[in-house]
Amino acid sequence: MLELLDRKLPDELSSTSKGLTSAEARKRLETDGENRLAKKKRNTVLKIFAGQFHDVMVMILLAATVISVVLGQYADAVPIVLIVVINAVLGFVQEYRCEKTLEKLESMTAPTARVYRDGRLVKIPAAEVVAGDVFQVEAGDRIPCDGYINSAKALSCDESALTGEAVPAEKRARVSEVDFTALNKDYMVYMGTVVTKGTGEMTAVATGQRSQMGRVSTMLEEIEEPDTPLQRKLGELGKTLAIICIAVCIIVFLAGVLRGEPVLDMVMTGITIAIAAIPEGLPATVTIALALAVRKMLKRQALVHRLHSVETLGCATVICTDKTGTVTMNKMTVTDIYTCTERENEYTFSDSDPDGEGVFSADGQKLMSWESPDLSRIMLCGAACNNAKLSQPEICRKRNRGGKPSKFCADGDPTEGAILCACAKAGISVDNLGYRRLDEQPFDSETRSMTVDCADEAGKKISFKKGSPDVILKECGYAFSSKGEALPMTGVQRIAIAAKNDFYARKGLRVIAFSQKTDDRWIFLGLMSMKDPPRPEAKKAVAECERAGIKTVMITGDHKLTAAAIAKEVGIMKENSLALTGEELDRMSDEQLGGVIESCRVFARVTPAHKLRIVKAFKNRGHVCAMTGDGVNDAPAVKEADIGVSMGISGTEVTKQAADVILLDDNFATLVNSVEEGRTIYQNIRKFVRYLISCNIGEVVTMLGGIIMGLPMVLLPAQILLVNLVTDSLPAIALGLEPPERSVMKKPPRKEDDSFFSGGLMWRIVIRGLLIGICTLASFTVLLRSSGSLETARTGALVTLVLSQLVHVFECKSEEKNLFTVPYLSNPFLLFAVAVSAAALFAGICLPILQGVFSTCIMTAGEFALSAGAALLVPLAAGIFSGRKKSENLIVCRDTQ
Repeated sequence: MLELLDRKLPDELSSTSKGLTSAEARKRLETDGENRLAKKKRNTVLKIFAGQFHDVMVMILLAATVISVVLGQYADAVPIVLIVVINAVLGFVQEYRCEKTLEKLESMTAPTARVYRDGRLVKIPAAEVVAGDVFQVEAGDRIPCDGYINSAKALSCDESALTGEAVPAEKRARVSEVDFTALNKDYMVYMGTVVTKGTGEMTAVATGQRSQMGRVSTMLEEIEEPDTPLQRKLGELGKTLAIICIAVCIIVFLAGVLRGEPVLDMVMTGITIAIAAIPEGLPATVTIALALAVRKMLKRQALVHRLHSVETLGCATVICTDKTGTVTMNKMTVTDIYTCTERENEYTFSDSDPDGEGVFSADGQKLMSWESPDLSRIMLCGAACNNAKLSQPEICRKRNRGGKPSKFCADGDPTEGAILCACAKAGISVDNLGYRRLDEQPFDSETRSMTVDCADEAGKKISFKKGSPDVILKECGYAFSSKGEALPMTGVQRIAIAAKNDFYARKGLRVIAFSQKTDDRWIFLGLMSMKDPPRPEAKKAVAECERAGIKTVMITGDHKLTAAAIAKEVGIMKENSLALTGEELDRMSDEQLGGVIESCRVFARVTPAHKLRIVKAFKNRGHVCAMTGDGVNDAPAVKEADIGVSMGISGTEVTKQAADVILLDDNFATLVNSVEEGRTIYQNIRKFVRYLISCNIGEVVTMLGGIIMGLPMVLLPAQILLVNLVTDSLPAIALGLEPPERSVMKKPPRKEDDSFFSGGLMWRIVIRGLLIGICTLASFTVLLRSSGSLETARTGALVTLVLSQLVHVFECKSEEKNLFTVPYLSNPFLLFAVAVSAAALFAGICLPILQGVFSTCIMTAGEFALSAGAALLVPLAAGIFSGRKKSENLIVCRDTQ
């Protein structure tokens, strides 16, 4: 038996005590280690830095440098080594920051556990759970470790990950000494399995690799996240360009040797052209850009679980969102109570005094619960069938942002908290009801109700239930008379209850029904309606989706009329939109659903199975679907969606693990912001790919064109590497940080199968690259003839090539604007990157120590003006031409109108 399991658990860890002290937990954590399975090792700082030199081209370049040193050509070796090291440092900084960002994301999405420490129930990272901890679980939780069950209420666990058994296993409390090391035991829970129903309290007996899951996966390594589709596409593009560039390098080498150039010089030239021209860093640059976008999204309360979802977010055409807490504020307040005796009684709570005690009858009389038997019964049921806890007044005051004293607030589920506060306002002593709870059937999405079995002080048993009005009403056959007798419910009463339910629902109120069971008869008690106002930002977010060509669909378990009222208020439901219930979905075939799905904006009274079917229906129509979820049974639909979104506050652990994105504030507007960020990062990746490849083409054209034209070597290897250093690193990364363009959410979503170079991007890249090369060659040729100095001509060509690229980076800020209309000040980091690159260029030209390294010289004002003019000629001409073209188009449009 394993060492941990040999340890005899302390007596105080029975189900009646509350776990370990913090000191004992720390001691055991040091002894047994963290509660983790085998995990892949992180890259060390040294390994990340060394990885910068693993590129084949860099290794070849370093080998050639060694040969230069051996041959005594130190002047060639020093600048190459210097630039390779600087490039390595820049690459290291970017990769290290990327690694740290991903580590932070992993820690934020790590599972948690609710354990008793020092007698208090606290939430801690699951990795800190130790043997002997007493922990609680509920539906949707992932079991943090192996443990025996102290108490359980309708508890079932999905153990298929461990046993392969698809049917959830029912669990019970331990009743005697048992074998804690055994598998498939109904008194044990196992690490990594999922609670599908019920609640329970357990004592941990095995953690980490000592658990059953740990035993079968001791050799397990975490699977690395695969490359995103965009990374794969750009990786393939990079390979294709590499083959072309290597062919060009071979041609340059052979042509130079045939012309009589020194072989070593031509080898170095060919290699440096390859280093400058091959975009081998494209996939890595995409990773860095995605990681930076993820960090930015985190600041806006969206935690990205998987990198690929950042890309997919920009393609979303449908967002399926929950109502409660996502579109609404999830701040429930009971507004009305309806009871049904021989006559209807309706009570309201004061809007003007939310902390006032008492409720008001239809005639305006203020009442406490004990003054009305029917009011007392529904309030007693609401307090008994409830797991929320009233908070202390001082805690309520702290929660109130306005600082106004607040008398009533509760911890727990918002709906239950609202009911409990209403009971307290009505005078119910919620902490001393006079009933002892015997058992509980927790709320789940299938039964849509919660039941508690209790006994009064005399031992008489009674059950209380709350839930969906249609479910409660269907189960109840009786209602109380004014004399307190349980009489069979009449058809008129049922019609009146259903009508009142619809009346509340049309007002956008959430309705809960209550009943009690005595003498094996379920007796209807009444209805409570509560308001949950829409989030102020929801309407604006829905309108933004509409402009962006994204359909917003509300999916909720609430009443159809309630959902439709809220959907209309925030703009989800239009005049000709449809609202369907789960029952209506059940009567429809997949073909029929596919025929109407485009018109549906609200799905009400749905189960998780319905959610999965809705997602599939949208995907079958060609939509890219984002789906929000919070419950354990939502996980299949969240996983099936193109973008699975979990709630950070109300979401269960299993749903968070299945999701691509977690909304830390449960806010629909945050999801819309994430879509905007997804579109923006895709645009930004297009921008820096356009920039990098254009510049690479320009460098290749410069070198190859010089050979073909019979000119001397246009740029030396060290100069080419200087160009690579000042133009390929900082400006490219800075383009990945461009803020969203104003039009980003005014365009329809792109299709997932669209080419990355759609919209004529490839032609722009090729033509601009050719023009950069031609302008550089022109500058070199003119200066060579006018000055007669090869050093001056090369310096001028260097200036033209670098400035062309630094000007082009501003052209790449937008695919819609030109050099005269782009917002230059919108990205300070780009301005900084261009300034640093320009400073590096001028340092290489003006500083005597660097002049010798890079074979440059000081030019006259006229020579510099010529070089700079050649760099500015094409972008200025392009800007004037495009501006004139847009003006002509505008005139044509006005004439047409």
